[in-house]
Amino acid sequence: MPGRPALAAVHHDQVVCFQRTGISYVLQAEGNGVTANTCGQREAGVRFDLLGLEEPVRREVLAVAVSRRFARGVVLFHEGEAGGSLHVLMRGRASVWVTTPSGDTVTLNVIGPGTAFGELSLILPATERTATVQAIEPVETLVLQRAEFQRLRRSYPSVDRLLVDYLAAQVRRLSERLTEALCIEARTRVLRRLLDLNLVFDNGPVSVTQEEISTMAGTTRPTVNRVMQDLAEAGIVELGRGRFIVVDPAALAHEAR
Repeated sequence: MPGRPALAAVHHDQVVCFQRTGISYVLQAEGNGVTANTCGQREAGVRFDLLGLEEPVRREVLAVAVSRRFARGVVLFHEGEAGGSLHVLMRGRASVWVTTPSGDTVTLNVIGPGTAFGELSLILPATERTATVQAIEPVETLVLQRAEFQRLRRSYPSVDRLLVDYLAAQVRRLSERLTEALCIEARTRVLRRLLDLNLVFDNGPVSVTQEEISTMAGTTRPTVNRVMQDLAEAGIVELGRGRFIVVDPAALAHEAR
Protein backbone atom coordinates (compact mmCIF):
# COMPACT_ATOMS: atom_id res chain seq x y z
CA MET A 1 0.00 0.00 0.00
CA PRO A 2 1.40 3.49 -0.79
CA GLY A 3 3.07 5.59 1.85
CA ARG A 4 0.79 7.88 3.81
CA PRO A 5 1.15 11.63 4.29
CA ALA A 6 1.28 13.18 7.73
CA LEU A 7 -2.44 13.79 8.08
CA ALA A 8 -5.87 12.00 7.71
CA ALA A 9 -10.09 12.38 6.61
CA VAL A 10 -13.53 10.45 5.85
CA HIS A 11 -15.24 7.36 4.28
CA HIS A 12 -18.17 4.94 3.80
CA ASP A 13 -19.74 1.90 2.11
CA GLN A 14 -22.16 0.94 -0.78
CA VAL A 15 -22.30 -0.44 -4.30
CA VAL A 16 -23.66 1.84 -6.99
CA CYS A 17 -23.78 0.90 -10.63
CA PHE A 18 -25.26 3.04 -13.36
CA GLN A 19 -24.74 4.66 -16.73
CA ARG A 20 -24.60 8.35 -17.36
CA THR A 21 -26.76 8.47 -20.45
CA GLY A 22 -28.65 11.18 -22.27
CA ILE A 23 -25.89 13.59 -21.32
CA SER A 24 -22.54 13.79 -23.05
CA TYR A 25 -20.94 10.45 -22.20
CA VAL A 26 -21.37 7.06 -20.59
CA LEU A 27 -19.80 6.43 -17.17
CA GLN A 28 -20.19 3.09 -15.47
CA ALA A 29 -18.30 1.17 -12.81
CA GLU A 30 -16.84 -1.42 -15.13
CA GLY A 31 -13.69 -3.45 -14.84
CA ASN A 32 -14.67 -4.51 -11.32
CA GLY A 33 -17.70 -6.63 -12.19
CA VAL A 34 -20.08 -3.80 -11.31
CA THR A 35 -22.57 -2.83 -14.00
CA ALA A 36 -26.16 -1.71 -14.23
CA ASN A 37 -27.09 -5.35 -14.86
CA THR A 38 -25.33 -6.76 -11.78
CA CYS A 39 -25.78 -3.94 -9.32
CA GLY A 40 -28.97 -5.29 -7.79
CA GLN A 41 -27.32 -8.66 -7.23
CA ARG A 42 -24.35 -7.43 -5.19
CA GLU A 43 -23.93 -6.13 -1.68
CA ALA A 44 -20.60 -4.70 -0.55
CA GLY A 45 -21.40 -2.93 2.65
CA VAL A 46 -24.05 -0.22 2.47
CA ARG A 47 -25.41 0.84 -0.91
CA PHE A 48 -25.97 4.46 -1.92
CA ASP A 49 -28.43 3.34 -4.55
CA LEU A 50 -28.69 5.91 -7.32
CA LEU A 51 -30.39 3.25 -9.42
CA GLY A 52 -33.30 3.43 -6.98
CA LEU A 53 -34.08 6.98 -8.09
CA GLU A 54 -36.67 7.49 -10.79
CA GLU A 55 -35.15 8.12 -14.23
CA PRO A 56 -35.68 11.94 -14.51
CA VAL A 57 -34.25 12.48 -11.01
CA ARG A 58 -31.31 10.17 -11.63
CA ARG A 59 -30.50 12.05 -14.82
CA GLU A 60 -30.50 15.37 -12.98
CA VAL A 61 -28.29 14.03 -10.19
CA LEU A 62 -25.79 12.75 -12.73
CA ALA A 63 -25.96 15.99 -14.68
CA VAL A 64 -24.62 17.98 -11.71
CA ALA A 65 -22.07 15.38 -10.60
CA VAL A 66 -18.43 15.88 -11.60
CA SER A 67 -16.12 13.00 -12.48
CA ARG A 68 -12.67 13.09 -10.86
CA ARG A 69 -9.67 10.79 -11.20
CA PHE A 70 -6.92 10.15 -8.66
CA ALA A 71 -3.66 8.27 -9.10
CA ARG A 72 -2.52 5.51 -6.76
CA GLY A 73 -1.31 6.97 -3.46
CA VAL A 74 -3.13 10.29 -3.83
CA VAL A 75 -5.20 11.50 -0.87
CA LEU A 76 -8.74 12.39 -1.90
CA PHE A 77 -9.17 14.45 1.26
CA HIS A 78 -7.63 14.75 4.72
CA GLU A 79 -9.04 14.37 8.19
CA GLY A 80 -9.85 17.82 9.58
CA GLU A 81 -10.37 19.50 6.22
CA ALA A 82 -13.58 21.40 5.61
CA GLY A 83 -16.07 19.15 3.85
CA GLY A 84 -18.51 20.26 1.19
CA SER A 85 -19.04 17.30 -1.11
CA LEU A 86 -19.94 13.63 -1.38
CA HIS A 87 -17.83 11.18 -3.40
CA VAL A 88 -19.17 8.01 -5.00
CA LEU A 89 -16.33 5.64 -5.84
CA MET A 90 -16.88 4.40 -9.39
CA ARG A 91 -13.60 2.64 -10.10
CA GLY A 92 -10.65 1.49 -8.02
CA ARG A 93 -10.18 1.09 -4.25
CA ALA A 94 -9.21 3.36 -1.39
CA SER A 95 -8.30 3.12 2.28
CA VAL A 96 -9.97 5.13 5.02
CA TRP A 97 -7.82 5.97 8.01
CA VAL A 98 -7.36 8.32 10.95
CA THR A 99 -4.44 9.58 12.98
CA THR A 100 -4.42 8.88 16.72
CA PRO A 101 -3.31 11.45 19.32
CA SER A 102 -0.01 9.56 19.56
CA GLY A 103 0.57 9.96 15.83
CA ASP A 104 -0.20 6.39 14.76
CA THR A 105 -2.48 5.69 11.79
CA VAL A 106 -5.50 3.41 12.14
CA THR A 107 -7.18 1.93 9.08
CA LEU A 108 -10.95 2.02 9.50
CA ASN A 109 -11.99 0.53 6.20
CA VAL A 110 -11.00 -0.33 2.65
CA ILE A 111 -13.65 0.59 0.10
CA GLY A 112 -14.36 -0.34 -3.51
CA PRO A 113 -16.61 0.65 -6.43
CA GLY A 114 -20.03 1.87 -5.37
CA THR A 115 -18.99 3.14 -1.96
CA ALA A 116 -20.04 6.66 -0.98
CA PHE A 117 -18.01 8.75 1.45
CA GLY A 118 -18.15 12.31 2.76
CA GLU A 119 -21.94 12.15 3.19
CA LEU A 120 -22.03 14.15 6.44
CA SER A 121 -20.97 17.24 4.52
CA LEU A 122 -24.26 17.06 2.59
CA ILE A 123 -26.33 17.69 5.70
CA LEU A 124 -24.08 19.66 8.06
CA PRO A 125 -22.88 23.05 6.75
CA ALA A 126 -19.65 23.29 8.77
CA THR A 127 -18.50 19.68 8.84
CA GLU A 128 -14.84 18.69 8.98
CA ARG A 129 -13.72 15.47 7.32
CA THR A 130 -13.57 12.78 9.99
CA ALA A 131 -10.96 10.56 8.31
CA THR A 132 -8.49 10.49 5.44
CA VAL A 133 -9.33 8.71 2.20
CA GLN A 134 -6.36 7.60 0.09
CA ALA A 135 -6.32 5.79 -3.25
CA ILE A 136 -4.56 2.42 -3.07
CA GLU A 137 -4.92 2.06 -6.83
CA PRO A 138 -6.06 4.48 -9.57
CA VAL A 139 -9.60 5.58 -8.72
CA GLU A 140 -12.44 7.53 -10.29
CA THR A 141 -15.21 9.17 -8.30
CA LEU A 142 -18.39 11.11 -8.95
CA VAL A 143 -18.50 14.24 -6.79
CA LEU A 144 -21.71 15.92 -5.65
CA GLN A 145 -21.36 19.37 -4.09
CA ARG A 146 -23.45 20.20 -1.02
CA ALA A 147 -25.29 23.15 -2.60
CA GLU A 148 -26.40 21.08 -5.59
CA PHE A 149 -27.42 18.13 -3.45
CA GLN A 150 -29.44 20.36 -1.11
CA ARG A 151 -31.29 21.80 -4.10
CA LEU A 152 -32.08 18.29 -5.32
CA ARG A 153 -33.27 17.26 -1.84
CA ARG A 154 -35.69 20.18 -1.78
CA SER A 155 -36.97 19.45 -5.28
CA TYR A 156 -37.20 15.66 -5.12
CA PRO A 157 -38.31 13.72 -2.01
CA SER A 158 -36.69 10.56 -3.40
CA VAL A 159 -33.25 12.19 -3.18
CA ASP A 160 -33.87 13.05 0.46
CA ARG A 161 -35.03 9.47 1.14
CA LEU A 162 -31.90 8.13 -0.55
CA LEU A 163 -29.68 10.05 1.85
CA VAL A 164 -31.76 9.22 4.94
CA ASP A 165 -31.84 5.51 4.05
CA TYR A 166 -28.09 5.51 3.47
CA LEU A 167 -27.36 7.21 6.80
CA ALA A 168 -29.69 4.79 8.61
CA ALA A 169 -27.88 1.85 7.03
CA GLN A 170 -24.55 3.32 8.13
CA VAL A 171 -25.77 3.62 11.71
CA ARG A 172 -26.87 -0.01 11.57
CA ARG A 173 -23.51 -1.10 10.20
CA LEU A 174 -21.56 0.83 12.82
CA SER A 175 -23.76 -0.55 15.60
CA GLU A 176 -23.04 -4.06 14.37
CA ARG A 177 -19.30 -3.32 14.32
CA LEU A 178 -19.46 -1.99 17.89
CA THR A 179 -21.33 -5.07 19.10
CA GLU A 180 -18.80 -7.23 17.30
CA ALA A 181 -15.90 -5.41 18.95
CA LEU A 182 -17.42 -5.88 22.41
CA CYS A 183 -18.74 -9.43 22.11
CA ILE A 184 -16.84 -11.36 19.41
CA GLU A 185 -13.39 -12.88 19.86
CA ALA A 186 -10.45 -11.40 17.95
CA ARG A 187 -9.97 -14.41 15.66
CA THR A 188 -13.53 -14.20 14.36
CA ARG A 189 -13.24 -10.44 13.86
CA VAL A 190 -10.14 -11.00 11.74
CA LEU A 191 -11.92 -13.66 9.67
CA ARG A 192 -14.86 -11.34 9.06
CA ARG A 193 -12.59 -8.52 7.91
CA LEU A 194 -10.89 -10.93 5.51
CA LEU A 195 -14.30 -11.81 4.09
CA ASP A 196 -15.14 -8.11 3.72
CA LEU A 197 -11.87 -7.44 1.94
CA ASN A 198 -12.32 -10.39 -0.38
CA LEU A 199 -15.64 -8.91 -1.48
CA VAL A 200 -14.15 -5.43 -1.97
CA PHE A 201 -11.41 -6.92 -4.16
CA ASP A 202 -13.82 -9.08 -6.15
CA ASN A 203 -12.24 -12.39 -5.08
CA GLY A 204 -8.87 -11.28 -6.44
CA PRO A 205 -5.56 -10.42 -4.78
CA VAL A 206 -6.18 -8.26 -1.69
CA SER A 207 -3.52 -5.56 -1.43
CA VAL A 208 -3.89 -4.83 2.29
CA THR A 209 -1.20 -5.44 4.91
CA GLN A 210 -1.60 -7.46 8.10
CA GLU A 211 -1.00 -4.28 10.11
CA GLU A 212 -3.95 -2.62 8.40
CA ILE A 213 -6.13 -5.69 8.91
CA SER A 214 -5.24 -5.66 12.61
CA THR A 215 -6.52 -2.10 13.07
CA MET A 216 -9.67 -2.87 11.06
CA ALA A 217 -10.33 -5.87 13.32
CA GLY A 218 -9.37 -4.12 16.56
CA THR A 219 -6.57 -6.53 17.41
CA THR A 220 -2.79 -6.95 17.06
CA ARG A 221 -0.66 -7.79 14.05
CA PRO A 222 0.64 -11.03 15.67
CA THR A 223 -2.97 -12.18 16.10
CA VAL A 224 -3.70 -11.48 12.43
CA ASN A 225 -0.52 -13.28 11.41
CA ARG A 226 -1.46 -16.39 13.42
CA VAL A 227 -4.96 -16.48 11.93
CA MET A 228 -3.66 -16.06 8.38
CA GLN A 229 -0.96 -18.70 8.82
CA ASP A 230 -3.63 -21.13 10.04
CA LEU A 231 -5.77 -20.32 7.02
CA ALA A 232 -2.83 -20.77 4.68
CA GLU A 233 -2.03 -24.19 6.19
CA ALA A 234 -5.68 -25.17 5.69
CA GLY A 235 -5.54 -24.12 2.04
CA ILE A 236 -8.13 -21.37 2.52
CA VAL A 237 -5.86 -18.44 1.63
CA GLU A 238 -2.59 -17.93 -0.18
CA LEU A 239 -0.22 -15.40 1.35
CA GLY A 240 2.04 -12.96 -0.47
CA ARG A 241 4.06 -9.92 0.44
CA GLY A 242 1.55 -7.23 1.49
CA ARG A 243 -1.34 -9.15 -0.03
CA PHE A 244 -3.35 -12.35 0.11
CA ILE A 245 -5.80 -14.32 -2.02
CA VAL A 246 -8.84 -16.17 -0.69
CA VAL A 247 -8.88 -19.47 -2.57
CA ASP A 248 -11.81 -21.02 -0.68
CA PRO A 249 -14.37 -18.30 0.19
CA ALA A 250 -16.94 -20.84 1.39
CA ALA A 251 -14.50 -22.28 3.92
CA LEU A 252 -13.55 -18.80 5.10
CA ALA A 253 -17.22 -17.89 5.55
CA HIS A 254 -17.73 -21.08 7.56
CA GLU A 255 -14.76 -20.22 9.80
CA ALA A 256 -16.08 -16.66 10.32
CA ARG A 257 -19.55 -17.70 11.57
